[in-house]
Amino acid sequence: MLFVARLLIVHHTPSPATAELLDAVVRGASDPDITGVDVVRRAALAATASDLLAADAVVLGTPANIGYMSGALKHFFDTVFYVCGDDTRGLPYGCYVHGNLGVEGAVRAIGSIADGMGWTRVAEPVEVMGAPDKAALEACYELGAVVAAGIAPDEDG
Repeated sequence: MLFVARLLIVHHTPSPATAELLDAVVRGASDPDITGVDVVRRAALAATASDLLAADAVVLGTPANIGYMSGALKHFFDTVFYVCGDDTRGLPYGCYVHGNLGVEGAVRAIGSIADGMGWTRVAEPVEVMGAPDKAALEACYELGAVVAAGIAPDEDG
């Protein structure tokens, strides 16, 4: 039986801008050159510890709200932090953050929590200010592709 890796994308997507970024990440993760990866999307308020425990990697997406990650993504972390603790140590992750006034606080907070969970960042955070342009969409595509390719099984399964 062929092994299939699972990439979990946990996102809070309340705007057209964040929807564009999510779509680009999913397209990158689903690139036809990357095989053996099941891409699973979950809204941050619906994602569960079971989703996380079944994942081989995770991409987190959020708007920056008042200098911090969205309450929805914070809720996800609150529900999985102690439940998944040691079981997800070493989990590869990446993130993208959209904002209009600054994203530094949100990026820093995600990194702090992921570090606390023992996750391994495998791509630089994608920081997008204002309306997503071609470069931002390409960076999100690349983010999805890099994280997915990192967990794709080799051709021997």
